[in-house]
Amino acid sequence: MVTYLDAATAPLRNTGQIRLYDEAAFEGMRKACQLTARCLDALVEMVQPGVTTDAIDRFVYEYGMDNGGLPATLNYRGYTKSTCTSINHVVCHGIPDNKPLKEGDIVNIDVTFIVDGWHGDSSRMYPVGSLKRAAERLLEVTHECLMRGIAAVKPGARTGAIGAAIQSFAEGERCSVVRDFCGHGVGRLFHDAPNILHYGSANEGVEMRKGMIFTIEPMINLGRPHVKVLSDGWTAVTRDRSLSAQYEHTVGVTDNGCEIFTLSPAGLFAPGITV
Repeated sequence: MVTYLDAATAPLRNTGQIRLYDEAAFEGMRKACQLTARCLDALVEMVQPGVTTDAIDRFVYEYGMDNGGLPATLNYRGYTKSTCTSINHVVCHGIPDNKPLKEGDIVNIDVTFIVDGWHGDSSRMYPVGSLKRAAERLLEVTHECLMRGIAAVKPGARTGAIGAAIQSFAEGERCSVVRDFCGHGVGRLFHDAPNILHYGSANEGVEMRKGMIFTIEPMINLGRPHVKVLSDGWTAVTRDRSLSAQYEHTVGVTDNGCEIFTLSPAGLFAPGITV
């Protein structure tokens, strides 16, 4: 039995209950999420061949510190970096290191800043130089999957509608949806109920209600959906070494749809956009 509760009076831990947030909370999330979005915008010019993901990680840390945001991943469950950088066949949770990016790589950069206790969570794909058409198409398909998932968000619908919209489009484009990871509730907690699956049927999942806040973050593979986690305990890769891509927004359910908190202020979120 799913229960919903007023987020303002809920305990600050994941109880499995679904929090419903008020307008003051939405305003807090706008502030945190826009800091994250501005940081991701600032990275567009930085992501070039020869740049290391360690340098990107330092930039994210300093950007947060300079603007009142604490990177949520730093020391989270033993993770030692301020961002995740997932290159080519890395599905998610790639750990920044000193290896330089190469021409034709695709990299997902995932940033969450905590501002006044609120978590602003977003990720997007960055092309490194010019891409082969297959990689370019994967980015386009994955972004479209995210936007179709977001379009399914409205009070009264079930969270399965999000997954159904994503899965039907991805598989229609001969791509696959990763099952091992999902979106999640977010707010004063980094990861909260409910889980948001990126596959399934429209009549599954929990009912969406005004005030819910969660991420939608489909991971789409050019090959098969199967992944494995490497011995570092974090890095997830495609088992068949096929390319993988991910885009992520944080959204809040409104009276008749949703608000996307992590929209790019410079309009740089979608694939194919360069500065």
